[in-house]
Amino acid sequence: MTAADRPRVLHVYKDYYPPVMGGIETTINLMARGTLDAFEPSVLVCAGDGDPGVVLIDGVRVRRIKEWRRVSGAPVAPEFVTALREEAARADIIHLHHPNPTGDVALLLSGAKNPAVMTYHSDIVRQRFSRILFAPVQHWSMRRCAVIMPTSPQYLESSPWLRCYREKCEVVPLGIDLDRFNKTPAIEEARNALRRANPGKLIVFVGRLRYYKGLEFLLKAMVGLHATLLIGGTGTDEERLRSIAVGMNNVRFLGDLTEEQLVALLHAADIFCMPSHLRSEAFGLSMVEAMACAKPVVSARLDTGVCFVNRDGVSGVNVEPASPPALHDALGKLLQDNALRARLAHGAVSRAQARFSAEDMCDALKSVYRRVLEGA
Repeated sequence: MTAADRPRVLHVYKDYYPPVMGGIETTINLMARGTLDAFEPSVLVCAGDGDPGVVLIDGVRVRRIKEWRRVSGAPVAPEFVTALREEAARADIIHLHHPNPTGDVALLLSGAKNPAVMTYHSDIVRQRFSRILFAPVQHWSMRRCAVIMPTSPQYLESSPWLRCYREKCEVVPLGIDLDRFNKTPAIEEARNALRRANPGKLIVFVGRLRYYKGLEFLLKAMVGLHATLLIGGTGTDEERLRSIAVGMNNVRFLGDLTEEQLVALLHAADIFCMPSHLRSEAFGLSMVEAMACAKPVVSARLDTGVCFVNRDGVSGVNVEPASPPALHDALGKLLQDNALRARLAHGAVSRAQARFSAEDMCDALKSVYRRVLEGA
């Protein structure tokens, strides 16, 4: 299929990978690249601290718009309205990524008439002012979309917003590029270096150090465990977490990781722990990445996609949220029971391969796009 024959899809969000290495940003990158065979994707985002303009990344056209500042995480970018109107004129379908009040407002004000779909990554959880202020626009945006795609059955059931639009919801689980997590010779060498530098059992966390990640509970759970906790990532909660960890000789903060360092760290782990305790953790892609490396996962029992990703007794263990004793007991049992750890590791990699590949995610997207365009 030539470029001229491919329907054009415009992804709308606030950031993109690269340079922002968050779960939603990397997912949009995978969605765009993974649909290039049948569609012509483009991306409209804000520039953050970078330069506005148009760039081509892995065959995908990315337009970044100047922003003034961010309020409750949402970019203030007046030029986004005009940019969306211009980009919509080039597109056949608009793919919104929620939550993104900036994009919802811009779509409303742009007057664009393209058919639209939405990946519903998460409710607006903590920003109460934003949630109230933008509620009418969010309702308009969700009514405007032909299909809304929550990322797990659990989130569809538990979100008060999604319940209002259940008839147009279709679950499309997120996926990852599984090949990225293969153990190459370079990864094996880096993994072995990590094990030499940190002898004994290793518990690993990777992600942004944010308020909802529950790391303070994991730090408390580490007391008395014969294992080392390696924390990969940075974020707004880092200083507070480091202060909690003062004097703990079995905790190390590794900072931001390169892709090779990330994969090596996951392969070095004995257990991956995702202690997130609030609904802001809507899916947990880092768990999928660990599972792809055959690591059992310990996570909190949330009514979000977390328990969909980490199936209790299959790929890992789910425990009571915000409970250091529950985390301590689950981690301790896995550290001591080699057979259980091996069984869950096998279940983890099998589940990652069967349910969370980028190929499956993109095939589902292409099916949705085609149906929406046929009905437009």
